[in-house]
Amino acid sequence: MAASAVDIRGVTHRYGDHVALRDVTLQVAPGTLYGVLGPNGSGKTTLFRILCTLMPPSEGRARVFEADTAQAPGAVRRRLGVVFQDEALDEALTVRENLRVQAALYGLHGAEHRIDALLRRLDVADRADDAVGTLSGGLRRRVDLARGLLHRPDLLLLDEPTTGLDPGARRAFWAAIETLRTTEGTTLLLATHLMDEAERCDRVGILSDGHLVANGTPAALKAELGDETLWLETDAPTVLRDRIDAQFGVPTRIVGSVVQVAPADPPTFLSALYETLGDRIRSATLRTPTLEDVFMVHAEGWPDEERERVLARGPDAGDRA
Repeated sequence: MAASAVDIRGVTHRYGDHVALRDVTLQVAPGTLYGVLGPNGSGKTTLFRILCTLMPPSEGRARVFEADTAQAPGAVRRRLGVVFQDEALDEALTVRENLRVQAALYGLHGAEHRIDALLRRLDVADRADDAVGTLSGGLRRRVDLARGLLHRPDLLLLDEPTTGLDPGARRAFWAAIETLRTTEGTTLLLATHLMDEAERCDRVGILSDGHLVANGTPAALKAELGDETLWLETDAPTVLRDRIDAQFGVPTRIVGSVVQVAPADPPTFLSALYETLGDRIRSATLRTPTLEDVFMVHAEGWPDEERERVLARGPDAGDRA
């Protein structure tokens, strides 16, 4: 059986008295896209720093293709690429010059063929001799992706790579990623706040206060919340949940500001519910759970403003712990 691309076992990390990661264990299979969701301070950046060999974990171990990030950082770096939240490009240099600098840093000789191939694949070949500072945000992001892939890394870390991009640029970026998955076979580890990006992932992990509180395929995580269920909007979620529990005894939970109810026969139950508690219900919807619902279930205890910001479009800055 092939070794995991990423193998994290019991990783805890402390900054003084602050615990940024708490006994995190997860594996990422080669060739897959794994997404990490979490608010500011959840531990995403700390996890990426450990995988980038910028610091060892306080406890536990992390391996990239069986190379320990603390014991064999050189071996890890040779197989690792990183696309940061902010592009690591020199605006005064042309696109090609930026990639030549990257090739020199990795000691790559005869890299022109690789540079040309990546620029064609990412649809920026016609801008190869333009200064990076003249490019749009979406084009710059694709050039930065080429930079991260130039040395053919087996694992690419994507730290909120579409921050600041308009919807069209985001779609183009993800089209390029899907092409690269097919042609390069690269394993991708993505930190994101965006639900549609998390839906693209083969597996998703949710970090909360340093804990990995959910880990699985998007479909499996949604299935844990049930099949088609009722979602009730109300001004008093706690009151409505308690009244439903007391009067009907059916499985009920609060997801954000909405009450989810899982009766055996939703249409019949809804009729009875409106007869007794209709004055407390603003609207009712029968639907299957979404990944956003999963996020909200595990976001219990996060500050309201943090949940709202994550669910909207994501914060302007990445998490700092």
